[in-house]
Amino acid sequence: MTAPNTPTGPGADPYAPHDPFAPPPAPVGPKRPKRALLPEARIGVLIAAGGALLGVVLGLLWLWLAPRVGLVVKGDQLLYADPEGEQRAGADSVFALLGLGAGLVTALTAFLFTRGRGGGVAVAAGLAVGGLAGSVIGWQLGMKLGPASDLVAHARQVGDGGRFSAPLELGAHGALLVWPMTAMVVLLVLSAAFGKREEDPPPYWAWPRPEAGHPEAAHASDGHAHEGRAAGGPEHPHAD
Repeated sequence: MTAPNTPTGPGADPYAPHDPFAPPPAPVGPKRPKRALLPEARIGVLIAAGGALLGVVLGLLWLWLAPRVGLVVKGDQLLYADPEGEQRAGADSVFALLGLGAGLVTALTAFLFTRGRGGGVAVAAGLAVGGLAGSVIGWQLGMKLGPASDLVAHARQVGDGGRFSAPLELGAHGALLVWPMTAMVVLLVLSAAFGKREEDPPPYWAWPRPEAGHPEAAHASDGHAHEGRAAGGPEHPHAD
């Protein structure tokens, strides 16, 4: 019959022999505190809102720096003033370069302001959402503030032989992803190189061995004493 309230599991038997080569049990460190959801969401929203506001600056810079596509009115036709020109590709390139710079700025700023708290998923999500929103806002703002999109009305206004600029357009819509992708890559590099790190626990062999008076040492001596009883030897052997 098994005695009631008999302890089970490893280390439950106080008379079990102690293995001197067994590593000591790993210490249980303090649990990492969980971050509150509301502050995390607030940080992500602030970063996304900052990216959206920066999109206004991107749109104004794109409108100012992008090359114009010239059109010429000849009779009832609209012709390119420079048929072999690369102004349309230049406008896409300028937008992509501005998105690259915006991604660098937003990622560096977010990393510096959140480095002390160790970053987090909210920072990356805020940069991705804010970068995409800023790109779309800059794209739409540049087209709205650029030359008029009603080519027929503009051609009638300048008359035959007149010249005017075509609407500012983004031919390669993939340029909208340059900002968020750049921000994510820069954040990853900064976090890996300069991010806050937690100290690794020392290996098990670096922990001090149990000394005299330690419960494990007492268990070890009890185990050796009981082994001697089981073998029929004296508990306190005397020298001859």
